[in-house]
Amino acid sequence: MRDGGRIAAAIDVLTDVLTRHQPVKSAARDWGKRARYAGSKDRAWVSGLVLDALRKKNSIGHAMGSDAPRALILGALAHAWKWDIMRIDSAMDEEHAPSALTLDERERLVMAPDVTAEPHVAGDYPEWMEPMMNRVFGEEKVVEGQAMAVRADVDIRVNTLKVDAEKAGGPMRSAKAETSPLLKNAYHIPARDPSEREASLESIPAYSKGWVEVQDAGSQIAAAAANAKGGEQVLDYCAGGGGKTLAIAAMMEGKGQVHAYDIDGRRLSALIPRLKRSGAHNVQLVHPKEPDALEALRGQMDVVFVDAPCTGTGTWRRRPDAKWRLKEKQLAKRIEEQTEILEAASDFVKPGGRLVYATCSFLMEEDEDRVAGFLSGHAEFKELNAADQAIASGLLTDEGAATVKAGCGAGTSVRLTPRRAGTDGFFFAVLERLS
Repeated sequence: MRDGGRIAAAIDVLTDVLTRHQPVKSAARDWGKRARYAGSKDRAWVSGLVLDALRKKNSIGHAMGSDAPRALILGALAHAWKWDIMRIDSAMDEEHAPSALTLDERERLVMAPDVTAEPHVAGDYPEWMEPMMNRVFGEEKVVEGQAMAVRADVDIRVNTLKVDAEKAGGPMRSAKAETSPLLKNAYHIPARDPSEREASLESIPAYSKGWVEVQDAGSQIAAAAANAKGGEQVLDYCAGGGGKTLAIAAMMEGKGQVHAYDIDGRRLSALIPRLKRSGAHNVQLVHPKEPDALEALRGQMDVVFVDAPCTGTGTWRRRPDAKWRLKEKQLAKRIEEQTEILEAASDFVKPGGRLVYATCSFLMEEDEDRVAGFLSGHAEFKELNAADQAIASGLLTDEGAATVKAGCGAGTSVRLTPRRAGTDGFFFAVLERLS
């Protein structure tokens, strides 16, 4: 496909996303089924442009004077991909391209960004979230929002149950990966040009052998805060796809036991092939249809890890369509769930054990507020310094330790953001049970 046809396709896909409220992946897949002539590079190009239009939807819509799909796609070419007007003009003259640029579009495509735009426009976040952004980031809300509106790196955790970071280095370098500045046993692939296909590790032998797992660096650091030791008993209470389960199992060097539980049995079942590939023999799945198995763990755990369901605001770089679908009532529902889950999970912590609460959200309403609410009703728990716990795991580099300490601020919990840490947005707190 030529660029003009790709631009037309991107407008079609974005139209489905915005009018039918489809995720980008679903809308792009549906388009791909209709456009059998499109190759993998075409599909990556179209998806990349749609995602960038969504990442900067507010600022592009403001610059173009319209948030219609055509305006957003054309604006993304100029303001996200940095195409000049001649290149856009040339593409629009091609066969299968959308109609030629209007005079108004041409003028807007060459205008400089509006420095007087309101914070939610310049920072590309929903307007209704202004009080929450202001509360957590203050005067830095715009630059924090802007850092969440760019493509993310691909982070890779080395599975030390099978291989060390040095041995994994060969295949990682062949995949154009670099050593992680934050973690000793990790690599990352810098974000590629938006029009290029994202890196896929599933096709390389190191992945199929279980040497490496794709896992955001922020998620790896949150797992490190469990500071689990070999021989301990650990409950991953919201195991989901199992990324943190596997990271904790490796941290324990295969000794002790990790009990992986999730209220959704289907998600838990998806962990089975990952477990087999990883070689983690110290993980036991606790299915929600087996309540007695979960009950037997009550009051017995050295560590209970709660990766709570949340709004996912920390993953906006990877899932920008979710940013615009998020509503206040969804946040309220998540807060209610988090309160209930934290309460339930705490019963499994033994005296002297630790309760780790984590979210992939930067909202204080889902983070510090939930921890404070829990502590107010549980005098038997005290909060530890979460940065110290993550550092004590021995998994962080010197730069990683400094980054986590900075994320701790004046408090005891840790918040990581794309701007401050180069990770997805993550929060974690560590509580110790006294009695």
